[in-house]
Amino acid sequence: MTILEQIKNLKENSKKRNFNQTYDLIINLKDLDLKKAENKIDEIIILPKKLNKEKKITIFTDSIKKSEDFNIISSSKIESISKNKKEISELISKSDFFFAEPKLMPIVGKFLGKYLAPRGLMPKPLVGPLESYKKYKNAVKIKVDKQPVIHTVVGSQDMRDEDVEKNIEFLINTLKVKLPKGKNNIKEILLKFTMSKPIKLEVK
Repeated sequence: MTILEQIKNLKENSKKRNFNQTYDLIINLKDLDLKKAENKIDEIIILPKKLNKEKKITIFTDSIKKSEDFNIISSSKIESISKNKKEISELISKSDFFFAEPKLMPIVGKFLGKYLAPRGLMPKPLVGPLESYKKYKNAVKIKVDKQPVIHTVVGSQDMRDEDVEKNIEFLINTLKVKLPKGKNNIKEILLKFTMSKPIKLEVK
């Protein structure tokens, strides 16, 4: 069966829910020594087809004062945020990805690192025009650190099946490049809705 056929099969055999469920992709890995730093993965992947829910992005910068597309935080606010648990909680809840001007990275690390690092949210360097970061609104993060498994969202029920298929194929092909043994490091790939049992995807 093709991925598209398996997506349709999942839809036909899953209980209908009264909300827009997401497609969750679970990738179990094998033969991967995670004690070696080079085998760990921490990547942001920009999917080719638009997700129903855009990701929220916070940028630490002194060069940009405000933006309609991003949550902007200046260096003068970083320390005060770190002293307010409510502000920290709000910042984390409304941010999927963080970016920072290189010169502000040490300040972010000093005051917010202990809150962001455990959640895998430490900012990536902000390099290039701000406009180019809009693409990250359609990105997902894949991380392989302590356990050889990846769990990420690749779409939602209201998307076209063909678009979900393209996102799945793109993510799997990208992962194959990142893994030391490519597809040989992939044990199995499962696809499920938010509230459904998973099906095993047959992927070439």
